[in-house]
Amino acid sequence: MIRLSEKISELERWQKQAILLLVDLALIPTSFLCALFLTREIAGAAGIFAGQGLSPILLTALISGAAYSVALELPRIKLNAFERQAILRTVGFAALVGLTTGAYSSVLGDNGLTARTIIAFTMILTISVVTTRLLMREILNLINLQGQIRTKVLIYGAGQTGVQMVRALQHDPNVVAVAFVDDNPTLHGMMIAGLAVYPSVRIESVIKERGISRVVLAMPSIGRAKQTRIARQLSALGCDVRMLPSFAALVGNGPILEKIEALDPSAYLNRDGLNCGDDDSLCSIYREQSVMITGAGGSIGSELCRQLLLCQPTRLVLFDVSEAALYQVDREMRDLAAMTGTTVVSVLGSVTDPVAVSRAIHVHDVCVILHAAAYKHVPMVEENPVSGLVNNVIGTKVVAEAALDAGVANFVLVSTDKAVRPKNIMGASKRLAENVIQDLSGKESGTTFSIVRFGNVLGSSGSVIPLFEEQISRGGPVTLTHEDVTRYFMTISEAARLVLMSATYAEGGDIFVLDMGQPIRIQDLARQMIEHAGYSVRDTLNPEGDIRIEVVGLRPGEKLHEDLLVDVSIDKTPHEKILRVAEPPMSELEFASLIRTISKASEGLDSDTVVKAVQRWLGRERPAASGDAIPTVSGPIDRIDFGN
Repeated sequence: MIRLSEKISELERWQKQAILLLVDLALIPTSFLCALFLTREIAGAAGIFAGQGLSPILLTALISGAAYSVALELPRIKLNAFERQAILRTVGFAALVGLTTGAYSSVLGDNGLTARTIIAFTMILTISVVTTRLLMREILNLINLQGQIRTKVLIYGAGQTGVQMVRALQHDPNVVAVAFVDDNPTLHGMMIAGLAVYPSVRIESVIKERGISRVVLAMPSIGRAKQTRIARQLSALGCDVRMLPSFAALVGNGPILEKIEALDPSAYLNRDGLNCGDDDSLCSIYREQSVMITGAGGSIGSELCRQLLLCQPTRLVLFDVSEAALYQVDREMRDLAAMTGTTVVSVLGSVTDPVAVSRAIHVHDVCVILHAAAYKHVPMVEENPVSGLVNNVIGTKVVAEAALDAGVANFVLVSTDKAVRPKNIMGASKRLAENVIQDLSGKESGTTFSIVRFGNVLGSSGSVIPLFEEQISRGGPVTLTHEDVTRYFMTISEAARLVLMSATYAEGGDIFVLDMGQPIRIQDLARQMIEHAGYSVRDTLNPEGDIRIEVVGLRPGEKLHEDLLVDVSIDKTPHEKILRVAEPPMSELEFASLIRTISKASEGLDSDTVVKAVQRWLGRERPAASGDAIPTVSGPIDRIDFGN
């Protein structure tokens, strides 16, 4: 098959056209024979094919057939493009051959053929030419696709855009559409464009049964928010999700690059997605439990909520201090929970309020807490150190102690790589939050405490991607703190799934670190995003480029490279991407002193005292390496930190 495909591809264009023309001509006498036998004019058949050569009628049909085939350019139509317009031309070709043959036959009078035979000949010629072309097309496609692995695609939306998408993919050597999914119940069970249409409630089983790896959302008429919600659900199933605009929109106003985009930012990772484990092991501690997520309105918190719903907890308690963020995540979760039967409860309050936190845990009988609430923007926390320390440290202490008092079964602190050898107030606050959990985990209780630490999350509110996209949309420049700055990255979906999985391995006081692969140079990421948007980078090698990358310098307290581990022992877990590390907590006396200092500073907003105390601790916690400075509180923010 492969050799045959190679031989066909080696043919010159004129050779392929000659073959198609000969096929058309060969079908003319065949159609004549079929028409004569069909109309029982056996004597006519003998007359036409008798003698030394072809009869005048058949010769007329062949000559006119060759002329009309060339005139209508039938041999020039590629087989894989033989669709509606080509079929119409074929009908015209057969009709013209039939009319010409009939006209010549009428001139012969009694020696000619009857009108019934001419009509039958025209119909048979039409059917045979169209059928032969379609058959040749399918055979050629089978030969060309022999031995190739094709990506199986599910089309979400069986409307006009979805049907056009299927037709566009029919002859793609790398992709094959296997089914439709649609929310319209009148379409369920139907066959459209040769594909079955399934209800959306069956999408998970269809993906598993058919081995689908990509889903295309072909629903340009619905809102972007709903498309995004659907995309996030599908991403949690391990599928690559793409959004397709209407084909009419592709020729409308505005650049096409603004209308075609990947919903998943994992394209910037330059690596395969992580294997995040099976649903059964992931959901073991969440199924049929009451689960509370603090910071539920944030990027990580909201993604934890989405993936938790797949575990079908009895109740999902959304806790957040931002009314706007809580309102948005509440609306989305209620829509998604309608399919799982989970009760969604929203609690508006601060993690630093012991009464609000304790009441939420007791009233809703919380069994698992995922503590994702934190101030995480480095420049903002540097400018507001007291607020950052109080929220991240005291807030963690309040929630963890409330969980301990209420006998919550599992408590998970979502931490960051900036807590390792911290160089800024935000990193210090997260390391102190980890110390809070380590301190409480040493006490006798029924609560299993654990910490999950990972790096930057693509697409989150603190990610560099939204900032770069905004700067690119303005025409640049794209600001970079240093040419060699690197960061660890993973997608929101990967991070949330591994956080949930980590908690199932917790034994008490664990610090889990997620293996995020190799760090990525932010400069490479900036270039990739500029080029993905259809622009070129303006630099010394390309002075006529579109967008410039401007290096603005590292901010005080910002690292050139982040660490995920200190020099400690590392143990494996059942999941290859989740590591368990053993890091000693700070001394109880020093820890208690720092907590008192932060608490007193919050009462009098005494930034200087608390910052000096944290600096002293940082000096002991992380000896300054060559070229590193102990962090200082910076002045007014005039640069962007890309480690957020």
